[in-house]
Amino acid sequence: MIKIEQAKTEDLKDIAIIESICFPQAEACGYEEFVKRYEVFGENFLVARKDDQIVGFINGNETSQRYLPDCFYSDASLHDSKGIYMTVFGIDVLPTYQHRGIASMLMHAYIDLAKEKGKQGIILTCKDRLLPFYEKFGYQKLQDSASTHGGAKWNDMFLEIDV
Repeated sequence: MIKIEQAKTEDLKDIAIIESICFPQAEACGYEEFVKRYEVFGENFLVARKDDQIVGFINGNETSQRYLPDCFYSDASLHDSKGIYMTVFGIDVLPTYQHRGIASMLMHAYIDLAKEKGKQGIILTCKDRLLPFYEKFGYQKLQDSASTHGGAKWNDMFLEIDV
């Protein structure tokens, strides 16, 4: 059985390993950067746990900007807890656990967290192949993103939350 729960400091090494498996090196966040993020906005880290193993996670900061600039990925101090939006930096699931609904479970829990925090929406960037995944939650593509993160092409996505 999969449980979605708040991440703990001791989960960060597993989170970094999962990130390195799920994203190309140019796009992946390393352990030290995860530690910096967690110290600032650890309440926005959720993990999917099967027994004692972390099989996936989601994380992001908070902002009042309606897009996700690349500088957010490398500068945790840009987190604004009073911001009206949450961001998604990444939603990662180990390949052996993909296509089992775990990413959807993580996203639903993250949306619930945003609602609990009184946020007006969630912003993220995604690649073209993931547009249908995010659209099923109600995200809308705003535009092609200005992001050059990892040298990839991204789309700016937005989910409006009724508060």
